[in-house]
Parts: sequence; structure tokens; C-alpha cells
Amino acid sequence: MNTKCNLCGNKNLTIKKVQYIYQHDGKFLIVENVPCEECDYCGERYYKASVIKKIEEDFNNIHYHGVKSKRELHVPVENFSESVLVI
Repeated sequence: MNTKCNLCGNKNLTIKKVQYIYQHDGKFLIVENVPCEECDYCGERYYKASVIKKIEEDFNNIHYHGVKSKRELHVPVENFSESVLVI
């Protein structure tokens, strides 16, 4: 895909499978084992358009068409409060 990182210019990119979190309209889909190229220096990730389109298709099928996901997680959500910030 890429010959160098667009963010830092490093020429060392590694093909990996990673976790990708897709979010749209307050809904989420966590996708595991997503193929990408990752910069060895800064960690920037690059995905093929076909990979992102497949993730979007899966998201729509799960959230809007009743397709069951492989598994579900219960994730707590908390607001950041500056009053508990300790520097």
C-alpha cells in the first residue's frame, strides 16, 4: 500500500492485524484482526478502502438490519471531571 508514513515520513511499515473501533451516530463496533500497515516509528495505521467498506457494511448490518455479532461487551462510560484532576 504505502511506501512511507504520511505522518512522520518513516519508511518502515509493518503489515499487522489489529483491533479497529468504528463509531457512527453514537453506536460502536469493535472489529478484531483487521489487516493494516502500521508505521514502526509513530504507530500510524493505514487501511485499504475495501477493508473500511467491509467494516461499515458489518456495522450497518448489525445496528440496522438485525444481524447478530459474534459477541458483545458491556463497556462502562464515564465523563471526565476536572475536579478530580491531580497534576
